[in-house]
Amino acid sequence: MNDLTGFQRDLLYTITGLDDPHGLAIKDELEEYYEKEVHHGRLYPNLDTLVNKGLVEKGVLDRRTNVYKLTARGHREIEARREWEDTFVSDKLVA
Repeated sequence: MNDLTGFQRDLLYTITGLDDPHGLAIKDELEEYYEKEVHHGRLYPNLDTLVNKGLVEKGVLDRRTNVYKLTARGHREIEARREWEDTFVSDKLVA
């Protein structure tokens, strides 16, 4: 996961957290978080990168809608990232 951009990591977390992770649902969730528009030209190439890296599977819901889900490797990468993050912040957040 160390070779991913922050946006790509956010995509992984968003896909994990959505019940129906299709392109527009992912886009909407990220726009709410970032408080600005996420353009298709940014979203879909980054999703394709995650697919190519074996972190996300891309499926077809219908002719116009792709669905995304994390692979087992994607889940392992998120777990490893969370463990790494916890070494720095878990004790620091409790005041």
